Amino acid sequence: MSHCRKFKGRLLEVSTRRVRLPNGFVTDIDVVRHIGAVLIVPLLSQEKVVLIRQYRPVIAEYLYELPAGTLAKKEAPGACARRELVEETGFAAKKLKRLGAIVPVPGYSTEKIEIFKAEKLVKVKRRTEADEVIRVTIMSRSHIRQLFRRGALKDAKTICAFAMIGWL
Repeated sequence: MSHCRKFKGRLLEVSTRRVRLPNGFVTDIDVVRHIGAVLIVPLLSQEKVVLIRQYRPVIAEYLYELPAGTLAKKEAPGACARRELVEETGFAAKKLKRLGAIVPVPGYSTEKIEIFKAEKLVKVKRRTEADEVIRVTIMSRSHIRQLFRRGALKDAKTICAFAMIGWL
């Protein structure tokens, strides 16, 4: 139906669309268009993971997260996962496996996050971007579960990925 762009930024575009729902009802919806992203579960072993503590200026808080990032234009998700892993953690993966995908906020965004498991990690030079404030840490499966139970693990995409590998 109709489409009206209201904002176009570096990472996303916001528009209002008039749509007809499957039941015939016509309504206006706000849509955040997002190119897509990846998240990586970097396993050092069956019991240890590389986790980051990243400052998120939008909420003015540090969050425990798994490394993740936005796709570059025409970038394959696997290539993005390998790039983001090195940038954010200083590890490269000899083995990368796609686990699945999530849609974090389907009520208003087109964003889809592809989730990968990275194994056989090798330490390399970290290439953090200037706008990323990240501390790298190694955590055990039991520590991850403790963080989750205490409410200290708040990042939804990270929680989903840990659930996918059976850690939560």
